[in-house]
Amino acid sequence: MERSWVRATSLETLKEKGRFLLRHEGKQVAIFHTSSGVFACSNRCPHEGYPLMEGSLDDGPDGTGCRLTCNWHSWRFNLRDGSTEEGDRVRVYPVKTESGEILLDLSDPPAEQRISEALTALTDALRRRDRGRIAREIARLENAGGNPLSAVTRAICETAPRFAYGMSHAQAAANDWLALRADYARTPAERLVPLVEIVDHLIDDSLSEAPRPFSQEAEPFDAASLEQAILASDDEAASRLVHGALAQGLGWPDMEPAFARAALHHYADFGHSAIYTYKTGRLLERLGHDALEPLALLLTRALCEAWREDLIPEFRAYKPALEAWDGAGRTPVSSEDFRGLGVKQALRRTLESSGKTHALYEALLGAAAYNFLHFDLSLERRVDLKPSESKTWLSFTHAITFANAGRNLAERNPDLWPAVLLQLACFVGRNAGAVSNEPLEREWAPKDGKAFLDDAFKTLFDHGNPEPIVTAHVVKLSTAIKEELTAAPQAPWHDTLLAALARFLANPPHRPQVLRLATQAIKFVEQEG
Repeated sequence: MERSWVRATSLETLKEKGRFLLRHEGKQVAIFHTSSGVFACSNRCPHEGYPLMEGSLDDGPDGTGCRLTCNWHSWRFNLRDGSTEEGDRVRVYPVKTESGEILLDLSDPPAEQRISEALTALTDALRRRDRGRIAREIARLENAGGNPLSAVTRAICETAPRFAYGMSHAQAAANDWLALRADYARTPAERLVPLVEIVDHLIDDSLSEAPRPFSQEAEPFDAASLEQAILASDDEAASRLVHGALAQGLGWPDMEPAFARAALHHYADFGHSAIYTYKTGRLLERLGHDALEPLALLLTRALCEAWREDLIPEFRAYKPALEAWDGAGRTPVSSEDFRGLGVKQALRRTLESSGKTHALYEALLGAAAYNFLHFDLSLERRVDLKPSESKTWLSFTHAITFANAGRNLAERNPDLWPAVLLQLACFVGRNAGAVSNEPLEREWAPKDGKAFLDDAFKTLFDHGNPEPIVTAHVVKLSTAIKEELTAAPQAPWHDTLLAALARFLANPPHRPQVLRLATQAIKFVEQEG
């Protein structure tokens, strides 16, 4: 590496003052004269930018006389290498003395070294959940010429073994954060925000969990075998098949049909199974092959662990309806046909139009949009509901994000349309009992739908919400709505869906619902014997 030596000051002046600040081409470098020699470091503490020139020097635990303590929050740095026990290192610069002059080498290390160091340091920042340092390491990575998306891949790989139940909204929303970055970010800070959001959510969902490593064994891939292993909740067998696919050089397009069929075999995990499957494919389009192994294994585990709601009484009519599907129903259908229908009635009405796939999807999505707009907000704060009766905004947003995922999966795998449409009917029927039929569309429909949606996305750059899970639902919902509006520009439910989003954003979810939780706990204890 070619050195770039710059004169800072004379050794005599430095000895006299003890420290000296060099300003050179935008850099500020603090130089210290100690009993162990002359040392130089960046003047800004990486914690909150306080000038290290104001710091305190002492001998340190090793007695070398070169520990610098920032007087703002007591971060302590070893001036020999910039290391610190607090987390983020401070940059140090080579120093030499020639003819009584202090010279500093201000040249940057090679790009490859800086990229490698940033990714290694990011791993440490993940374990500490140091959001500020995460942001700095990703900024350092990009500043060195690295691909900032590699930070997302690194975070997915590092946290994957701690997702005990497989994929969560952290990975599923990652695609939508990256779409926000691609479509709306205009400044370096805005381009950085989605990356920090993704990594922070990954940590939030995994840091407190004990590692649950994935099987590393492999067996030859077969799509039908993968589907059956997942349906049998055999995570070990399914993981071996995923490793087999990777060993055979197969990619996501080879595996997606099996995942999609397994995800939609049951009315599963309140739509999450289908949503996660769809989002995995979209995220891999952005991150590339390096993220395939952890994401495929996380999805495998999530599908194996998924709840099967069609096995409980509320949705028990789903399987018989799926078995009765013959694609011969020709009754014209509209969203109004589903208003007020419970689950069984919605399933029956769906079968009557089973031969009109596109019209049926539009009608069901329109009904889901109507329910979403007309959610009875009083239920958000009711504390006297049983857990099975509890309805929140998420009951309605998941109908929209499921519809979006289901449509995309079924368009690539047309045999899945019956499951997608009947499961969407389950959402519509379940939510019908929690709606108010007030005339809300005129009140909430934006005058300029595109401008409203653009503003909704831009607000996410500085949302101020402390819970990653809540913001993940907002970005996922907004992305799903945008995709559905784009896919069907003339659909009659446009204004309804935008009005629902506007009302949702104006009345955000009531969290945490501790009073409801406490009330339910007391009733449970009273009744348990």
